[in-house]
Amino acid sequence: VPINVGETILLRVINSALNQPLFFTVANHKFTVVGADASYLKPFTTNVIVLGPGQTTDALITGDQPPNRYYMAARAYQSAQNVPFGNTTTTAILQYKSAPCCIGGAKKGISIKPIMPLLPAYNDTNTVTRFIQSFKSLRKAEVPTELDENLFITIGLGLNNCPKNFRSRRCQGLNGTRFTASMNNVSFALPSNYSLLQAHHHSIHGVFTTDFPAKPPVKFDYTGSNISRSLYQPDRGTKLYKLKYGSRVQIVLQDTGIVTPENHPIHLHGYDFYI
Repeated sequence: VPINVGETILLRVINSALNQPLFFTVANHKFTVVGADASYLKPFTTNVIVLGPGQTTDALITGDQPPNRYYMAARAYQSAQNVPFGNTTTTAILQYKSAPCCIGGAKKGISIKPIMPLLPAYNDTNTVTRFIQSFKSLRKAEVPTELDENLFITIGLGLNNCPKNFRSRRCQGLNGTRFTASMNNVSFALPSNYSLLQAHHHSIHGVFTTDFPAKPPVKFDYTGSNISRSLYQPDRGTKLYKLKYGSRVQIVLQDTGIVTPENHPIHLHGYDFYI
C-alpha cells in the first residue's frame, strides 16, 4: 500500500476467514476507526483492529512516521479453547513513496527489510475487550420503550457425526465429528433448490418451516462447563421465526459453553442493532 508523508488514507479491512477472529496492525502506526459494517462510529484511536469473521472495519491511517517500509500484519485470535486454528501470520507492506528502495542505493539492489509490528498474543482477550468496548454511536439513539416481541436466543457450537462421503479433514471436531453452530439448539440447513426469499414470495412449500423457537428448549447453566452432552448435537433444519412488519423486537443473545465458549459475531442483514 503506497502512502505519502503526511497523507491520510482510508483502509477498509475485511476479515474473509471462515471462522476465525483476527488481529490486524501496522508497525509503528495507529488507526482512527470511523466505521464498522457500513455503520459510522464515534472515532477512536487504536493500534490494533479486531475483526470477527466476515466483519468490515473502516479505519484512517496517517503517514506520520519516517519514510520506510512497514509490515501490515494479521493473525488469529483464538477465542475458543481446544479448537484447532491456524497459528500463522499474514503480511502486506505499507510503503512510503519517498522511502529509499534499497540498501546502498538502487544499483546494489538489496531491499530494505520492512519493520515488523508487535502483534497481540493469540489468546489476548483483554485487547479484544478494549477494542469492542470502544464502539460507540455518533449520537444517542432513541429506542422503543414498548415491545411487541421478546426473543431469547442461545448461541453455541455443536458436534455432528461425520457424513460417510466426507474425508477426515472435513471433520476435525472431537473424536472425528464435524463442528457445527446452533441458535436455540437449531443448526441452520441451507435450502438446496430455492432461496428463502423465492420460497416466501412464490409460496413454495417444503423449503422452510416457521417454528424456530423464541427461547432455548431447556434451561441450563449457559456459561458453565458442566453441560449435558444431549445438547452437543443440535437439531438441523431450515426454521424461521415470523415477525409482523413494523414490530418492535428485543433480542437477548446469550453465548454458551456448549463444547467450548466461543466468540460469535452477529449480523442481521440490512439492519443495525440498538445495544
